Amino acid sequence: MFQWRRPVHLCSGDDSPLRSEGVGLIVGLGNPGKTYEQTRHNVGFLVIERFAARHGLGVQRHFRKALTGDWKAPKGRILLARPQTFMNASGDSVAAIAGFYHLMPEQVLVVCDDVSLPFGRLRIRRSGSEGGHNGLRSISHRMGTRDYPRLRVGIGKPPESWDMIDYVLSAFTSSERQDLPDILDLCCDALELCADAGIEVAMNRFNAAASQ
Repeated sequence: MFQWRRPVHLCSGDDSPLRSEGVGLIVGLGNPGKTYEQTRHNVGFLVIERFAARHGLGVQRHFRKALTGDWKAPKGRILLARPQTFMNASGDSVAAIAGFYHLMPEQVLVVCDDVSLPFGRLRIRRSGSEGGHNGLRSISHRMGTRDYPRLRVGIGKPPESWDMIDYVLSAFTSSERQDLPDILDLCCDALELCADAGIEVAMNRFNAAASQ
């Protein structure tokens, strides 16, 4: 069982520490390799890539089974990560990174796809069940808790004739690809607000907007 300890200042690649309060690690979930690059299950990767491009960052440093990069956020340095373990073992990487930096569960923000939400709908939660998502299930198992925040990005339900696995591993449709840049930008806005004002403020703004 993973043992959590209070945060300490540790360096993440240069002489600047990760922030010791608030979000310290943002993880986008997906599967590595060109085969999965533009699939629905990789929306977490796509969000991290979009976020990195917005801020002129590189997320290419290999660390604890993930590709990582540093964001100099207004309130302190935050680590960005894309686990390279494949989805079902995401927790191996996430728990290792969080443990190395002694981050508390509430400091680990996970971005993932959600078939229960309409395409493009966002939902931010402080904690909760995995909702059948194998990446979240792996993280909860390895960290020994479900009490970590997550940004769920709706990819919609599969057609009745589709197998769930085939659906999440399939590419976005042409119409979805047209809308995807705006959705990814909205996700970036949500991540910035989570980091700057906190999860609760971001929940109130983005979850309320989604319900309108």
